[in-house]
Amino acid sequence: MQPSILSDLCSTFGDRLQENVPLSGYTAARIGGPADALVFVRSADELADAAEKLWKMDVPFLLLGGGSNVLVSDKGVRGVVIINRARLVKFDLRAEPPSVHAESGVTPNDITQRAARLGLAGFEWAAGVPGSLGGAVYGNAGAFDGDIAGNLVSLELIHRQNGRQVWPVEKMEYGYRTSVLKREHPPALILSAQLALSHGDPQTIRAKMEQFSEQRRNTQPPGASMGSMFKNPTGEKAGRLIEDAGLKGRRIGNAEISTQHANFFINHGQTRAEDIKALIELARISVAEKFGVKLELEVELIGEW
Repeated sequence: MQPSILSDLCSTFGDRLQENVPLSGYTAARIGGPADALVFVRSADELADAAEKLWKMDVPFLLLGGGSNVLVSDKGVRGVVIINRARLVKFDLRAEPPSVHAESGVTPNDITQRAARLGLAGFEWAAGVPGSLGGAVYGNAGAFDGDIAGNLVSLELIHRQNGRQVWPVEKMEYGYRTSVLKREHPPALILSAQLALSHGDPQTIRAKMEQFSEQRRNTQPPGASMGSMFKNPTGEKAGRLIEDAGLKGRRIGNAEISTQHANFFINHGQTRAEDIKALIELARISVAEKFGVKLELEVELIGEW
């Protein structure tokens, strides 16, 4: 980054700006090279303000919440990375159906836990889901026959040209693990979302959440990973295809295709993004050759490759 641009960023963001920060500390996989600069935001308004300032300065930037479902390159990210810590949550128990308004930096799991304490159901599938609400809304996260598309009422975003807007769920054009934002990458950031819930029995809600959490623990490997690496092809399971291609337990460097679930790629410590990427290509080629199926990434590759 040019010294003049860095000087302008320091003047704009003050002590909220950090320089040359490794992103491995801000991703679920604990992988990632340095960002030129890092800015923390702690509210939706701060996020909108930071985006507007960076767009006005014409400085490229990336938003990270929980850092799951992303693989950051070893070379890192040029420009600014905004770390989203906007976590305000407000429930409306008098609405019909009851709802929750949450800023995009909160975790889906946090919303689920709070909802359960209030006797609010319908979001139990998100118990234990990693990452941020913004990332979940962006990529239509889901589990156990539930997904964001089934809960989302509306979202607020900020667009580079059009400013702050409220979108109804229909405008997201959701599909399996995708949305119009993920497919088309417009210059826009998710600020908050409103989710529909329902009234329920707290004990029943808790039991369902524990059941889902137990299933997650039994089927998904521990350790640092990005979450599911590939989308499930129609009528198939990506993990089964990778396993049947003989790749369970395959390692490159300290990166491993999990021996528990082959759609999870594990960082065993000091793993390079290039090693994970090499395993991705190995899985794609092997599955295509053996089964004629083209695996599509659920994880996004970001940074310089």
